[in-house]
Amino acid sequence: MQRRLDKVASKSRQQFAEFERSGKANPSSKKSVGRIEEQSWTAAVIRSLHLVWQAVKGLLILGMSFLIAALWYCRRLYTYLAQLLKWWSRYLQKKFIKNLSVLAEVDLLGYCAREWKGETKQAIQMRKVYEELFWRHHIRYIRQVRGDNYCALRAVLFRVFSQGISFPSWMKERDILKLPEKLLYSQGCNWIQQYSFGPERYTGSNVFGKLRKCIETLKANWTEISGVKDKDERGNKCNILFSDESKEYKLYEAIKFIMLYQVIEAYEQMKNGQGHVPRLFSLLFARDTSSDPLSFMMNHLNPLGDTGGLQQVEMFLLGYLLEVKIRVYRLCKFNTEEFQVNYPEEYHREWHEIYLLTEDDHHYHIPIISI
Repeated sequence: MQRRLDKVASKSRQQFAEFERSGKANPSSKKSVGRIEEQSWTAAVIRSLHLVWQAVKGLLILGMSFLIAALWYCRRLYTYLAQLLKWWSRYLQKKFIKNLSVLAEVDLLGYCAREWKGETKQAIQMRKVYEELFWRHHIRYIRQVRGDNYCALRAVLFRVFSQGISFPSWMKERDILKLPEKLLYSQGCNWIQQYSFGPERYTGSNVFGKLRKCIETLKANWTEISGVKDKDERGNKCNILFSDESKEYKLYEAIKFIMLYQVIEAYEQMKNGQGHVPRLFSLLFARDTSSDPLSFMMNHLNPLGDTGGLQQVEMFLLGYLLEVKIRVYRLCKFNTEEFQVNYPEEYHREWHEIYLLTEDDHHYHIPIISI
């Protein structure tokens, strides 16, 4: 195109020069000169437009190249951030699941098939028991509970919180935050300084301050969760609470101390012949290892969470102080009268009911009934 423009301009200049040399200015020649000037101006405009287009085209090419490079960079950055977010999400999920002490519900028979493989006598018996639970008792799912020495307390408290069960009536009538000081100053129980917080053997005079913090944690979280009406939201709060080891263990130690408080109260009533004392306390004090509150604390409560779990008598006591009927399927007692038991045996009709199952009377899981 450039050569074409140059050729037109050269031809116009030659024709104009010839007309100037001829000196003839007739009308027809004037028209020819006008056409030649017009052609020259047209060629100049076209040339200018061409130059402008060349400059603009260069800028457009540069801009498009920059835009493509920016889009490519953004795409790479987006891919990198997406992979980083995915990795972080998996990390948090694994960490959350690892810390979660009560796992999400799984299919009951699927759980049984994974846990009880083989053809041993015990495996065959357990598969039979789980089928019985599935078909006759309408238990479709199970939530596994971490099997340490807090297992029974964890299963019961998780059930109480997740069902939105509020404080028992006796707790509403008194300030449980003052129980440690009451036992120390009103009843002179200085020996409570020997109380053990799970693996933490001895804390001395600091025991009352630690107990108060544990009870504060229990009261605050129980109040918050029981006040949530939406079941899913309440379940999420329970999952968060029971994945926080520090808070979780404070709950258990608070319940342990409240169990001790109930034992001391019952012991004083029985010693003074005051009022009716439930039968479970007679069973508790009949044991050589818990004939009084001190021996009960040293031999049964202090090992709880460390070297031992809850025995059946303590399960009676736990249900009594929480004012719930704990119905347990004892799989090791299948086809006997003790296959289903209630803790405590004496309970009020208005008490809430929670369900647990155990294979060995030590590790407890949460069954989900679906009718």
